[in-house]
Amino acid sequence: MTKFSATLAAALLMAASPGHATEAQTPIQADEDDLAAKIVGTWELVSYQVEDKATGSLVDAMGSAPRGRVIFTKDGWVAFNLEGTDRTPAETDADRAALMKTLVAYIGRYRIEGDQWITQVQTAWAPEWVNTEQRRTIAIHGDAADVTTPWRIMPNWDAGRLSRSIIRFRRSR
Repeated sequence: MTKFSATLAAALLMAASPGHATEAQTPIQADEDDLAAKIVGTWELVSYQVEDKATGSLVDAMGSAPRGRVIFTKDGWVAFNLEGTDRTPAETDADRAALMKTLVAYIGRYRIEGDQWITQVQTAWAPEWVNTEQRRTIAIHGDAADVTTPWRIMPNWDAGRLSRSIIRFRRSR
């Protein structure tokens, strides 16, 4: 083997080894960049379903006509506010407590990893979410975005059982 071919072989092995960029890794970064660009803007809630892990049943946890927005900024902030159907002003403390079951709201810094956005929560309707990371898988198709949460125990529904949220948004105009 000549000195040139040995050097070439070493360079090829190094490029193919873990930790070095290869052509196969490039699309992942391109996909993240593409998602990061596509996600920026204001998205309107279309539907919000919760799937119970044990039973597989789907429930419209926020009712048949929920409302809300999620806003992603170019500089990495996300504001998320979703409300259930037919919320009315509270007259009692019990009413106020019941309203918490039809609300999801948080703000924080977000980043993109693959097909997920991850929020470092800074403020939230549920104090236990503050200083946590919330991970969401998202697929954007034109003006529609489908979001799925990981399995978790949600503080405001499904009675402490494992569930995940399946959410659809459309880009606001």
